[in-house]
Amino acid sequence: MTASKYPERIKAVVVEAAHIFVEDVTLKGIYEAMDAYKNTDLAERLAKYHGDKVDTLFKAWTETWTRSDYRDWNIEDFLPAITSPLLFIQGEADEYGTLEQVEKTISQVSGKTEKYIIPGIGHTPHKENKTLIAEIAGKFIRNLN
Repeated sequence: MTASKYPERIKAVVVEAAHIFVEDVTLKGIYEAMDAYKNTDLAERLAKYHGDKVDTLFKAWTETWTRSDYRDWNIEDFLPAITSPLLFIQGEADEYGTLEQVEKTISQVSGKTEKYIIPGIGHTPHKENKTLIAEIAGKFIRNLN
């Protein structure tokens, strides 16, 4: 299913810390996570969300993003096909992506866009301030025309 083929089914899009291209900060954060995975209890903490698949998922994530041929991954060409209203939520202190991800996304989608940048929040706003994210997304959804 694509946005352009079934627009009547997609009423809105809410994204959080979305990536449309690879950045140096993304790779830096991934390499730091790889180090933490080896040297801290990160695997145990991630198991809360991924269960017994944590090793497989972590390996797939890190190996994909750090491949040399993945460095040029970019999906900006697909953005104009997004015609639904889009809310982009981003933590200002995201350790995996800059605000350029936000700006390039909202400037290239065809639908109405809103952004919400949260000071002092990192890559997982829904975990770092669950109540605020529910309020932001809820308001966006209630205001859909």
